[in-house]
Amino acid sequence: MAQSAALAAAAPTEAPAAKPAAGSSSGAVRLDAAAIAAKFTELGASPKGLTAAEAAERQAKYGPNAIVAHEDSRWEKLVGYFWGPIPWMIEAAALLSLIRQDWPDFIVVMGLLIYNAIVGFWQDSKAASALAALKKGLALKARVLRDNKWMTVDTAALVPGDVVSVAGGETLPADLLLIEGKYLSVDQAALTGESLPVSKAVGDSGYSGSIVRQGTMTALVTATGNATFFGRTAKLVASAGAKSHAEKAVIQMGDFLIILSAALALVLVVAQVHRDIIADGHWEWQHAGAIVQIVLVLLVASVPVATPAVMSVTMALGALALSKQQAIVSRLSAIEELAGVDVLCSDKTGTLTLNQLTLQAPIPWGKAAPDDLILGAALASQRQSDDAIDKAVIAAVKDPKVLDGYKSVDFTPFDPVSKKTVASVTGPDGKTVHFAKGAPQAIAAQCGLSEADAKGYFDAVETLARSGTRALGVARSDDGKTWTLLGLLPMLDPPRPDAAETIARAKALGVSVKMVTGDDVAIGGEISRQLGLGDHLLVASDVFGQDSGPEHIAIDAARAVEVADGFGRVFPEHKFQIVKALQERGHIVAMTGDGVNDAPALKQADCGVAVSGATDAARSAAALILTAPGLSTIINAIMEARAIFERITSYIYYRIAMTLNIMLVVVLVYLVYDFMPLTAIMIVVMALLDDIPIMTIAYDNVKVQDSPVRWNMQRILSFSTIMGIMALVQSFGIVMLGMFWMKSPELMARLPMDLSHIQTMLFLQLCAGGHLLFFVSRVQGTLFRPPYPSLPVLAAVMGTQIFAIFMCAFGWFMPALPWLLIGVVWAYCLVWTLVMDLVKVIYFRFVNARERRMSLIDASIGPVVPG
Repeated sequence: MAQSAALAAAAPTEAPAAKPAAGSSSGAVRLDAAAIAAKFTELGASPKGLTAAEAAERQAKYGPNAIVAHEDSRWEKLVGYFWGPIPWMIEAAALLSLIRQDWPDFIVVMGLLIYNAIVGFWQDSKAASALAALKKGLALKARVLRDNKWMTVDTAALVPGDVVSVAGGETLPADLLLIEGKYLSVDQAALTGESLPVSKAVGDSGYSGSIVRQGTMTALVTATGNATFFGRTAKLVASAGAKSHAEKAVIQMGDFLIILSAALALVLVVAQVHRDIIADGHWEWQHAGAIVQIVLVLLVASVPVATPAVMSVTMALGALALSKQQAIVSRLSAIEELAGVDVLCSDKTGTLTLNQLTLQAPIPWGKAAPDDLILGAALASQRQSDDAIDKAVIAAVKDPKVLDGYKSVDFTPFDPVSKKTVASVTGPDGKTVHFAKGAPQAIAAQCGLSEADAKGYFDAVETLARSGTRALGVARSDDGKTWTLLGLLPMLDPPRPDAAETIARAKALGVSVKMVTGDDVAIGGEISRQLGLGDHLLVASDVFGQDSGPEHIAIDAARAVEVADGFGRVFPEHKFQIVKALQERGHIVAMTGDGVNDAPALKQADCGVAVSGATDAARSAAALILTAPGLSTIINAIMEARAIFERITSYIYYRIAMTLNIMLVVVLVYLVYDFMPLTAIMIVVMALLDDIPIMTIAYDNVKVQDSPVRWNMQRILSFSTIMGIMALVQSFGIVMLGMFWMKSPELMARLPMDLSHIQTMLFLQLCAGGHLLFFVSRVQGTLFRPPYPSLPVLAAVMGTQIFAIFMCAFGWFMPALPWLLIGVVWAYCLVWTLVMDLVKVIYFRFVNARERRMSLIDASIGPVVPG
């Protein structure tokens, strides 16, 4: 695998920054002997290692070589689910029920509060294992030079200044500076995103958590624990994470209802006190109990007690549907976030590409044939090797049996000095021939090309480099002294077959795709061009600069991120910053990835997506895990998420409108007629009857939008308020009808009734009108056009309404209502449904037309592009 460095010279490069980016490998500078000596002096160490006493002293100063990050305890997280606008409202209602010893109300309300907390806590716990998965990537034991002798110690015991030995198959135990040995082949793809192992020599740096593939070297420990490149990644994971838009929307909804309920409670208290003191002229303590009861009823009416449960169940059933699309949801809020995603940041290697080096059309030199070129490269490879280049070359041989005709005599493996592999083989004719493959510069020097030939040769290399293609030089010798150039083998990690189609579908859904890769911009740019992503790729370190940090992103950098098609030479800090910059520009961002290096950005993103084959750290940090290769699954997930979002939004419309209706009708009837139209238990039962069947909304038929959808609280609150006021007029009308009935001697003679019957009538009207309001609010067009409600929704609603009718007819928990009045209430509700459907259609036509005008104005202005 070490020979991957042979392609480095053929890959396009740029001048390194004066000061390399933190954690950078491609931008890192190889130190000379003087700089290495200076590093020893800086750390107060020597090539002979530390003494046990020095190590103990430094352990006390720097702490253990382990990832330490502060995270809230599980108890703190659990308590958090009882803190917030809606929990406060539920808790206040429960407290008043407890004070009044109203046990049925108390049990129902507290049961819902505890259920909501358990569901949220369970989901959060599933997503809290990212840091633990990162820690698993650290080496457990290390060979260290202490007291002038080699010993094996726990990795946690290493300190800056230690001298360690690392070899093939081991994990680097800390950040290191290589000080002695020939070379190391290090696989750091999971940390930096580089698609091939990197060859390192004396003076190079190595990162904690990287895997050594070949070689043995001695190194100086330069950083441990959280100070390592790996540690900074883990720290980013621990600190990453944004509050979901669903959480923000629920908080806004709770704030709105709290303010309204507090204002209405104040009105009720003032009215009651006025009646008790001014109207009646005296005050007694039982009056305080009456006021508490009034406030309790209003609080219960104002709390959408089942809202968190309905949203959780709806998203959980949606998660089940997504699992059938080969997308596993680890955080429920990811569903509504995915529906609103308008920017998808995608890792390149293994996500957009196959992560399999493939030979492109050979470029033969002189009289060599293309097959001769491939055969020569294959003979200079090891057939049993796991090296990506060897495997690609051997796979390109048309007839593998041809290789059986050659017998290996000698093989010189790749090393970073010669930058080539050399093989001596005996052919079918019994003659010994020699083949070499490696970096184009090394092969050219070995062949001694003339100035004219060298120009043509390196022009070809440069042309390949500009297209983002790596090149491998191949040569042959009959005597082992004079070498003949056979040509160049272009090598490319090809795009996945479905990647271009997937990206096109994403764009059709209004999702902008940006490539984010650890490879150079030219390599990424070629893949980007092939996939139709655009060719405006930026070097990440150039965008953010050396002084930029995760908590401070300059506005110019954020704008540059917004207009770029992708980024090259990207490291964990950069990926995190890219996501955060886009979020600060108002975008809802999805980030795909598969490595440890992707974990911070995956957790910070609104919807982190771990692709098939991702590391444990990436899967733990992600909110969505794809089990099928590539990105095609994510399109189905987006469509499903948008359908789920439409279902939840229609529920929120209905729930806010109904809550407003119940609160306002309680206050209005109390002020006008001086009686409580509903009891607290009636309100809770009604909320359950309304919301439990609505949980089948997860199976409802909806129209999937062809653009990202997100929470528009202005629209939600305005439409819900209009529907709530219409419903209030409807509910108050049924109370007026009952009061009129009671004042009509003729009607009372035919069918006597009292205030308790009006309560039952209002209860039935709210139950029936609530579900009819849901049918109105579930679509923007008229309810008489598709998409029609699904069979599960219709069956659940019809079953609930039949149960509510029987409750009222037979007087379960309330006075019985004659069948005649039940029919009157239902006829009344059906007529009002037609009126409300008409009002809804007019509202959405007006609002949609206004939003289209605003969109056209924004489009005419265009985005602000930084100069």
